[in-house]
Amino acid sequence: MPTLHPALARAQAFCKAHDLRIPILLAPMAGACPPSLSIAIANAGGLGACGALLLQPAAIKAWASEARAGSNGGFQINLWVPDPAPTRDAAAESAVRAFLGHWGPDVAPEAGDAAPPDFEAQCEAMLEAGPTIVSSIMGLYPVAFVEKMKARGIKWFAVATTVAEAKSAEDAGADAIVAQGMEAGGHRGAFDAAKAEAGMIGLFSLLPAIVDSVKIPVIATGGVADARGVAAALILGASAVQIGTGFLRCPEAKLPPAWADAIASSAPEQTMVTRAFSGRPGRAIATAYARAAAGADAPSPAPYPVQRGLTQAMRNAATRDNDIDRMQAWAGQSAARALARPAAEVARELWEGAQAILG
Repeated sequence: MPTLHPALARAQAFCKAHDLRIPILLAPMAGACPPSLSIAIANAGGLGACGALLLQPAAIKAWASEARAGSNGGFQINLWVPDPAPTRDAAAESAVRAFLGHWGPDVAPEAGDAAPPDFEAQCEAMLEAGPTIVSSIMGLYPVAFVEKMKARGIKWFAVATTVAEAKSAEDAGADAIVAQGMEAGGHRGAFDAAKAEAGMIGLFSLLPAIVDSVKIPVIATGGVADARGVAAALILGASAVQIGTGFLRCPEAKLPPAWADAIASSAPEQTMVTRAFSGRPGRAIATAYARAAAGADAPSPAPYPVQRGLTQAMRNAATRDNDIDRMQAWAGQSAARALARPAAEVARELWEGAQAILG
């Protein structure tokens, strides 16, 4: 009998350890992870995901209940590890508000006061929701919370954008590393926001470096959107892949049509890393607003989460009007490979295609 390719054997071992049938994980995308998308992927044998950054504790538990009602499969719940409180600058925020006035409704001075939900309360809600996996981004969970997770049998997947971050996560007790390449859509997972752009590393360099530096499984994310990308990630040492943009055109994602259409037509060079939406750097489609905000005459974005509060009215109006020019349209560099088909079909074909390549 032919010997199973080592990459496939590694993926199968990961699936067995986490009660999956396919090593395809949905990326936890805040604001773009309705339960319907996770249900479809979990029912196909992969892992669902909730990006819980913006959810109050009750909403976290409600999301988990709805996902469980539609699937017996597992899911991860993800939170950002909070940055230190931002330094406020009234004059700089006034300049941002004036700039945003050209793109949407007038922005009230107090818009920048918007605060995220209470992190500790969210953490407790995650424990009560009892997911298979809790994941982190932007840093490491406090020791006490990690101990609570472990006591309940919940695994911890930690996003890392550098080898040093991956080693720190392993030392802190992470059960797997999610290696996020610079190609990824949405927010950069760098532990230090100030170094996020300077430390951008492509997945093909980052993935094998992390694999060689830690003893725990590594999950590849960033620019993986077809079977070739899945196979390549597994060959480079990944045990599974995590995909975000590649699922956003699926009907279960319920994306605004203008965003879904823009994903379909965006070449790699038509995405950009910008702080103009939230104050934290993230990769988005290079829309008219994102390009203007990067111009020499545009004010510097306020820090996170101040900038997110300031842009809220514009982003709400863009979604209401289905206006891609002002929309917060996160997308990775492989966006155009995303398929407008049911998520379960996409997930299964990604894995079947990768198996055929490695077969």
